[in-house]
Amino acid sequence: HPDSLVEGHINQLCARAVAKGIDVFKVLQAACVNPVGHYKLKVGLLRQNDFADFIVVKDLKNFEVIQTYINGQLVAENGKTLIKSATATAINNFDCSKKKTEDFKTTTDHLFAIEALDGQLITNKLTLTSAGPDIENDILKIVVVNRYKDAPIATAFIKNFGLKKGAIASSVAHDSHNIVVVGVNDESICKAVNLVIENKGGVSCVGNQEMILPLPVAGLMSTEEGYEVAKKYSAIDKAAKELGSKLSAPYMTLSFMALLVIPHLKLSDLGLFDGDEFKFITQAS
Repeated sequence: HPDSLVEGHINQLCARAVAKGIDVFKVLQAACVNPVGHYKLKVGLLRQNDFADFIVVKDLKNFEVIQTYINGQLVAENGKTLIKSATATAINNFDCSKKKTEDFKTTTDHLFAIEALDGQLITNKLTLTSAGPDIENDILKIVVVNRYKDAPIATAFIKNFGLKKGAIASSVAHDSHNIVVVGVNDESICKAVNLVIENKGGVSCVGNQEMILPLPVAGLMSTEEGYEVAKKYSAIDKAAKELGSKLSAPYMTLSFMALLVIPHLKLSDLGLFDGDEFKFITQAS
């Protein structure tokens, strides 16, 4: 999460460990020394002729990072990078056309639904009593749109996203990074998808208002400063939760709903995929 990155990383874990009474030198060994030995890294121990990669912290209680050095060069200070940003030159393959509401009409006779699990990459396979979304019982529509070309749209149903209105969409959708969207109706789904298409990548939210965090670099990354991205991500994450989602990280969960190699039931641009039987059980149409 962009917002998590600005809060801290291993230094944050060190602070939590020390706060629980663990000896600070054991904490430092776990954070700084053990990984070097385990992964046989050629950095991190500050021996003679080693690369001078290290951080300077304010104290050994909160582990607030004051300076970061790489190969002896100061690269960050007081939370701000000193490295000049490079201009993005990556090709952004985003060649699908804008969609119409009728494109998202469900044409399926199956009764399967994906059950998303908070904080988990795996999902469960549910059997519904009737086909179709049911907002009251938290059965919503999930759609995957091929972003690389105009192609049939894959639709299915999903439980536990909790939206009571609107839709959320993202072009961060491992591993093919098509557009994945969950919503309560086709109109909202269409708007959320088109926001992503218009910006050639991003995460969007349609409900109380229309929001988009553009990700113009390969549809996956922003060209803006990290703290600004974190601020905007926090805002759109909050907006998704205001639509009713109880997931701790709705966009993170959404990004893994099209990852077929992780069981049990996922949706790709080609259709609904059963990870246990390792075959498609529906086809995009």
